[in-house]
Amino acid sequence: MDSNPPLIAIVDDEVSICRALLRLLRVADYRAEAFNSPILFLESLAKRVPDCVVLDLQMPMMTGVELQEHLARLADPPPVIIITAHDEPKTRERCLALGAARYLRKPIEGELLIDAIEKAVRARRATRAGQSREEVVNRR
Repeated sequence: MDSNPPLIAIVDDEVSICRALLRLLRVADYRAEAFNSPILFLESLAKRVPDCVVLDLQMPMMTGVELQEHLARLADPPPVIIITAHDEPKTRERCLALGAARYLRKPIEGELLIDAIEKAVRARRATRAGQSREEVVNRR
C-alpha cells in the first residue's frame, strides 16, 4: 500500500462489528473510521469523503440502501461494499444496481473483505486517473 493509506468508513449499528472491522482494517494498513449511525456518517461527509465505505444494510433510522442512495448522488461517490446478515435477492439486486462494488454476507471472512476493499479502492483511483474500471479489476 502507498504512503497515504486509503480511508475506509465502516457504517454498522453493531458496536462489536465496528470494533472488529476497525482492528482488521488497521492491521491491513488502512486508515479506518467507524460510525454506528448512518446520520453521523452523513454528517462526516462535510469534512471528508472516504475512499471506500463498508456498509451494513439493517440499521435503525436509515437503512443501508437509503444511505447508499445518498452516496450515489455525490459528485464523486466512494465505492460501497455491502455487508449483511439478511441476504435477500431483491435487496442484493437493488444494491448492485446502485453501484455496490461487492455484496457480502455476514459473517465476513477477513481476507475476502480486504480483497474487496483493495479492488474497489484501486478501481476508484484508476478511474480518477483515466483507466477503465474493468482494466483495473481484471489486472488482478
